[in-house]
Amino acid sequence: MKKILLFGAGKSATCLIDYLIVNAVSENWLVTIADANPQSLQSKIGSSQNIQAVALNVENEAERRKLVQQADIVISLLPPAFHITIARECIELEKNLLTASYIDDPIKDLQGLIKSKGLFFLYEMGLDPGIDHMSAMKIIDDIKKKNGKISSFKSHTGGLVAPESDDNPWHYKISWNPRNIVRAGAAGAIFKENNQIKNLSYEKLFENTGEVNVSNAGKFSYYPNRDSLSYIPVYGLEAANTFIRTTLRHPDFCKNWKWIVLAGLTDDKKIIETKGLNYKNWSQPIEPFINEENKNLFSFLGFFDSIAVQSSAKTSADILQYLLETKWVMHPHDKDMIVMLHELEYTNGNQHTVLNSALVVKGENSSRTAMAKTVGLPLGIAAKLILQNKIKLTGLHIPIVPEIYEPVLLELSKNNIEFHETSSQLA
Repeated sequence: MKKILLFGAGKSATCLIDYLIVNAVSENWLVTIADANPQSLQSKIGSSQNIQAVALNVENEAERRKLVQQADIVISLLPPAFHITIARECIELEKNLLTASYIDDPIKDLQGLIKSKGLFFLYEMGLDPGIDHMSAMKIIDDIKKKNGKISSFKSHTGGLVAPESDDNPWHYKISWNPRNIVRAGAAGAIFKENNQIKNLSYEKLFENTGEVNVSNAGKFSYYPNRDSLSYIPVYGLEAANTFIRTTLRHPDFCKNWKWIVLAGLTDDKKIIETKGLNYKNWSQPIEPFINEENKNLFSFLGFFDSIAVQSSAKTSADILQYLLETKWVMHPHDKDMIVMLHELEYTNGNQHTVLNSALVVKGENSSRTAMAKTVGLPLGIAAKLILQNKIKLTGLHIPIVPEIYEPVLLELSKNNIEFHETSSQLA
């Protein structure tokens, strides 16, 4: 019996847990799900065979290590700061590791050790990053096989609210980690556009938006996402004039979120005194940016309320996060929506082609969200393929090679996660 260990059972884990439950008996797996809140987890797994929930404080080294030791493969959906701890234990105890999080410098430093031990660590195996890598590389590899030369690559992804559940002026509801929403874009962005390297600060990020129309989804604004340049050699697109990865939001969101950033209300470093502080006082720095057009958006979030801020808050980001979680909450029957769009331009001889590849996925409700489905299923599918010995790689990887992306994309399509392509020739 193969043993899978999943760390973390939060918002993004629901559909992964469902997938593991469905496959556990037929694949002869024992699945252990470790979370700080096993009571809420129990409601997700019910009386399913071959699945067990374990209460775990992830900082408890002895308990954590015991769970890793018993596993054949480990999946981590913990906050990113914990991944390096899990990774080191997986190396020491010689276990394969899967996560949806970005490869960072600490794990890069361990890649030689991962390879030498014959282990397989698969990072960036969620939605964005994850499905974006796999779908993009399939297109890029197909174009290159036809001797096409790619001149422009743009990849856009957004976790959004479905139109039928869109009932607030920000056109947004929370279906994933709220802290990541508060701090989105804080690192700024660097990308390549028309052969120029552009480096935008956090404060300038939401002023430099573009727009796209996606069939069956709508019109969205996009802002650059982190470090696009590092993916140019990964995708093999050094010759492209334009290379950019972005995040999608409703145009009204981007237009007004920039004021929250400029007012410093997303700051998570400066400690503030909350005694005697109310939301109206806290939000004063945004007053110069308020006008008749956007006043209702900030009012909706409670910025002008004379209610005391939560005493547990330490920073401005804590206060903002509380308001967002309260005002942008997904109600039980609300649906979210994932939109991904790849825009490529390439030439083949004298023929210039524009290719668009779009993915639109809607959730079922506030629990079985499109976000949970698109983040969780790639991890579950990859785990199954590894345990079936159909992926035989070793070392530290992201899903950009056919051995990974072909079978995973195939199974995703069977779960209604499928891209639709359109192309046109330019004169």
